Amino acid sequence: MALDEWKQPFFSEYMPACQLRGCWLSFALVDEAGDGKAYGGLAFTTFDSGGQRYRGRLNGEGYTKLENQYRGPVVLIFDTTYVAAGADYYDSLQHRDSYPLPITELQVRAEQTRFLRPDGQRVERSVTKSQTDHFYQVEVRDLVRHAAHLPPVASRTHRPPRHALKMMADLGFGPPQPTLVGVVLFPNRHTVLEVRPLRALRPMLSIEDQFCALNLYQLALMSTLSYCDFGQEPPTKPIDQVSFPLEPSVGHFFADRLSGYQEPWKVDVELVQHFYPVYEDVPYSRRFEILPFDPELYQQNRIELGEEQEHPERLHFFDDKKHGTDTQAYICHHDEVILVAIRGTASGADKLRDANAHQVAFVEGVGKAHEGFHKAYQAMRDFVLRYLDQFYTGQRIVICGHSLGGAIALLLAEGLRRTEDAHYNILLYTFGAPRAADSEFTDGASALVHHRIVNHNDPVPSVPAPWMNTTAKIWIPGAVVLFSNPAPGGLLFALGLVRLTGNPYQHHGAQQHFMPILLPDGTHSSVLWTPGCESIEDAACKRALRLNGDMPDRANLIKQLVQSAHHSMVVSYIPAAWATLRRWQQTLDTHGTLVTAREFELIDKALFTMQHQLREQRKKLDLHRPANQRGYEHHDPMSQEVDRLKDSRDRLETLRWRRLQARDVYGSQASSPILQSSLKRWFTHPQNRELTQMASIPPQPDDGWGKPQTLDIDSIV
Repeated sequence: MALDEWKQPFFSEYMPACQLRGCWLSFALVDEAGDGKAYGGLAFTTFDSGGQRYRGRLNGEGYTKLENQYRGPVVLIFDTTYVAAGADYYDSLQHRDSYPLPITELQVRAEQTRFLRPDGQRVERSVTKSQTDHFYQVEVRDLVRHAAHLPPVASRTHRPPRHALKMMADLGFGPPQPTLVGVVLFPNRHTVLEVRPLRALRPMLSIEDQFCALNLYQLALMSTLSYCDFGQEPPTKPIDQVSFPLEPSVGHFFADRLSGYQEPWKVDVELVQHFYPVYEDVPYSRRFEILPFDPELYQQNRIELGEEQEHPERLHFFDDKKHGTDTQAYICHHDEVILVAIRGTASGADKLRDANAHQVAFVEGVGKAHEGFHKAYQAMRDFVLRYLDQFYTGQRIVICGHSLGGAIALLLAEGLRRTEDAHYNILLYTFGAPRAADSEFTDGASALVHHRIVNHNDPVPSVPAPWMNTTAKIWIPGAVVLFSNPAPGGLLFALGLVRLTGNPYQHHGAQQHFMPILLPDGTHSSVLWTPGCESIEDAACKRALRLNGDMPDRANLIKQLVQSAHHSMVVSYIPAAWATLRRWQQTLDTHGTLVTAREFELIDKALFTMQHQLREQRKKLDLHRPANQRGYEHHDPMSQEVDRLKDSRDRLETLRWRRLQARDVYGSQASSPILQSSLKRWFTHPQNRELTQMASIPPQPDDGWGKPQTLDIDSIV
């Protein structure tokens, strides 16, 4: 080739490049360690300046050299579809009926590589001419056509030249495309492409029936996340793409942070204390999936569908406006778990109209349910079933919720369990949930696995009272009149609260109770255990809601409505769940007992005091009994509660000598090969390195306790 020919520009006004051959270029795909073996044999496609397409394969080291192409830059893509040797997880994602994913061979290879840094941040590099002519830090989405299902681009120093790609696209090279695809390589140069690993983080969850401290903590965080918005932009009627810039939000948490291998801790806008979930490192395709939005691939994403257009928020997030129940929930999944988290009501007194504990038939099963909770359950049932119809493949369905959300979660879990021919396998954790249904429902739902978490000072689990059957149309006017004209107002109030027939409200599930204790150094902690009575949770309620016959004390009822700190996930449940996980971890490591001698002494004293108070109250009541009714005291509810308290003290005695197994702490994850690496990551955060055996509840920063979630008026009555 003549020297003058080499001096001609690559591009002119008339043609994109000189139509001469004789140039060469080489490139290599490598992982973050600089090793190309992970990409050995990978098929690629290039489009040169003459518009010619060339297909080839990398050698075993991830390297190839092209020669004699038309002079000028080439566009490189790796868009070969993954083909499974047999049925595997990728194959199921590619061929599922709803939102089949365009998974490439490059994506599968990148999911098998690892980060050099444990936090997933890119390693800063200074590349010399002797190593390569060009060095680019690329992502799978840079090299494939369809990228809506892939994570957002991470921060990088050595970016591929997007301006050159745009120039090539404007000149018509490569296949027709609505977006720019590929990386531009330059002639007579060697280029190294360092591909970011496709890994994600997902919260570890046990899928066993058995209660474990890991799920207690993890699901407390996931339940709290349900108070956040989904955070999608645009929230409705997206045109070509969506994003999730709002933090904290459900979409940002799952679609941005976890997909980008970052560790989010903020699961509530008011959360100031750092509480990190325990995360496991998984191939990107096994993350908690937020479904892609790609109108080119999926007809259901097209804006022409109007109100029927599907997009991530509509698929994953339920915010009931249609039925006016103010119910909010999110749902997402991976190959082992479908997670449903339901929010408690976050609105104020204007939602009193929803506070309706009138009992109605639970049509999907047996018994009767709280009408307000039942309406909310019915409002979101179709939303959940629609998601399960599309993405349920036999996973464990884990449902969680706080307060009102816990009550709805119970009805949803039982309704799903009874779905004909579905055989859904449900695991339910609720936090501070009120009674949601009657004793017949509870008996009929005995096969449902439900771990019910109660904070000692939380008044909500004590309501509705077993004797209630509130009708909002009656008791709300009665409550208003009560303060201006006590006699008729009180009668009207009582008529709206009291159930005259039918079965009593009754809790469902195995109660796990946080018992507060004061540690020797003056800090607070709590011991989680399973008492044999409801007096512990009732004791807190009775301080705010005292019963004189069937009439609540007015002043204390108002006091209960405004004292919400003990009911808050942020202030109470999350810190106590964290302390429990740390205590149980330390007990497991030291082969100690679940309850120390000092803790046993503190709790036993509290239980003894409750017994004494109940006996004294029983004596006072006995003085007012008619003579012909005396002698039957052991049959009354108070006497039965005294007996149950004795059973609780006996049960506490057994905990004094109980030693934990790994499955008590981590459930099914106890046998996971990546448990230790996940815990190592968790312990890198200084907030999780509490050394004392009796892990104290983390103190809030000096700027206050943060604003707790609003007390659920809906779940009080």
